[in-house]
Amino acid sequence: MIGEQIGETKGRRLVRRVLSVEPTTVEVTFEDSGQMLGVPTTGTGTYTSVVNADGSISGEGQGINFTQDGEALTWKATGVGKFGAQGAVSYRGMLFFKTASQKLARLHNGCGAFEYEVGGSGNTISKIWEWK
Repeated sequence: MIGEQIGETKGRRLVRRVLSVEPTTVEVTFEDSGQMLGVPTTGTGTYTSVVNADGSISGEGQGINFTQDGEALTWKATGVGKFGAQGAVSYRGMLFFKTASQKLARLHNGCGAFEYEVGGSGNTISKIWEWK
């Protein structure tokens, strides 16, 4: 069951790299900042997406977020997406968390449902809800 919103970040896509054209596979790296459980964080992540024959996107990623005290929250993700106007991309999926942070301990071995939007100019916004 989806619970409360536990995080929101805004950032920017940094790099796009084509790994293959058959099937079309693209790797993207981004940086962002925002909050998890109300704790300010900055982070970076990389995801790899495959464009399916029907135009949909399947992807997997991983990343790390840091609190201002240097505590880490790592995540792995899987999701599906679709292309929008002017190069925008929209994803929905699940994040799986690991952390030794006391401030973010509630997330350790937990997961969250996410919405991730990338605008045509490369700006990103992510919203995360706890999965109970």
